[in-house]
Order: sequence, then C-alpha cells, then structure tokens
Amino acid sequence: MFLTLLLAGPLAAEQTVNVSGVYFPPYVDKPEQAQARGLLVPLLDALNRAQSDFHFIMRPTSVARRFRDFEEGRIDLAIFENPAWGWQSIAHSAIEMGLEDSEVFVARAEPGRTQEYFDDLGGKRLALHSGYHYAFADFNAEPEFLRRTFNARLSYSHDSNLLMLLHGRVEIALVTRSYIGDFLRRHRQYSGQVLVSERVDQRYQHHVLMRPGSPISAERFAGLLEQLRQNGQLADIFGRYQIVVKPSAVDSSITAHAAD
Repeated sequence: MFLTLLLAGPLAAEQTVNVSGVYFPPYVDKPEQAQARGLLVPLLDALNRAQSDFHFIMRPTSVARRFRDFEEGRIDLAIFENPAWGWQSIAHSAIEMGLEDSEVFVARAEPGRTQEYFDDLGGKRLALHSGYHYAFADFNAEPEFLRRTFNARLSYSHDSNLLMLLHGRVEIALVTRSYIGDFLRRHRQYSGQVLVSERVDQRYQHHVLMRPGSPISAERFAGLLEQLRQNGQLADIFGRYQIVVKPSAVDSSITAHAAD
C-alpha cells in the first residue's frame, strides 16, 4: 500500500491545463480528432516533457466558441492568439511567445503579373477564412460586411480558398506565410503557379492568453517557453515553417487585461 501511494503521489500532484484547439493550420489541424495535427501538438509535447507539475492537453473548440469556453473555464490557455482579436472585453493575461508569422496575399502567377497586382484590392474577388480578423478590413470579421465591402468568398478551409484561387474562382486569397509553404509542400503540382505578395496584411506576434484562475501562472508558463527557446526546441518546431523564433522573450512579455 505504501509503495502504491508513493508511486501515485507525483501523478496526483500533476494538474491538467486545457489548451484551446482551434482550426488554424499549420498551427492546429483537425483538433476534433484523436490524432490532431499541427504545430500545437509538438509544442504541448515539449511543454509536458519539460516539467512534471502540469499536463497540457488540447481541448477542441471553434473560432467563435473559444471566447465562451475561455470565460467558463473549459479552456485555460488560448495559444497563437492576438489580444486584439475580440478579447478586449474578456479578463486575461497575455504572454508574448516570441514567434512571428505574417498574413500574405496570394494570386495566380501569370505572365507580366508583378507585385503591383496587390496594391489595389478593388474589383478583385477575395477568398477569406470565415471568422478570421484581417487588417485590411480593420479586423471586422462580420461575414456580410466582408462580402459586401470586399466581394469576399468565405470558407472554413485554407485549402479550399487556395484551390478556388488556382481554379480561377477568385483573384486573391489570404493565408499565413507558414501555411502557403506547407500547402506547396503537400501539393507540389502547384509549384510555380502562385504569386505571394511582399505586401503583408498583418504580422502575427503570437501570444498565449491565460484565463484568471488558470492552474499555471503566467510567469511559470513564460518561463517554460523561455526554456524551450533557449534549448532550441522552439526553433526545431517552428523554424521550418518560416515562422521567426526570436532569440529571447522581451522583458514586458506578460500583460494583464481586466474585463470591460
């Protein structure tokens, strides 16, 4: 009995931390499936191996539902977020991850088409992801506004948006730089058929948003991220997707936001 209790002790002390799994490839793909894919999977694995006090697990949710799940405590951490993406009225602490990606415009490569094609979006049909916030639209994610103002076609799949582009149903699609690289690796037949903009719609300074009362403190989580940065694991996970891994976290990487 003593041996059983002794062995069970560390496991009993381990606290579960629920992390949002929102479809956002290549960061999170198929979060509702047992074998979820994307960069969040190896990140959680690295966090779990780095310590024994907490067990990080992915909790599937959606772009819209994640706010309610967060406020009601079903999610402790929302990762790869931006505090400006609808979180302004929700109490949270924001931890800068020191990871940078960017949203870019993609068009079909055609003879004579240059970067000037992306200067004016007027009259062009856009393929956008439903629920996402875009800088060119002042972060207004309302579907009817995007359809009316920008002639947008909305879907829930980046692959679908890029295929609409390649098949001539839209003129421009917006995806992350990390995603277009992943798409072309998976679909090599389209290599050379797309023109990626030098113009950036927005730069993602990825954050972790932590709810008040989370099992892990913001300071402890930031320390774990810094540990993974210093031992090279963040670079191993994110570097091959053209995601910039900053050499160190900034001193003011944690900010608290009270509910409005």
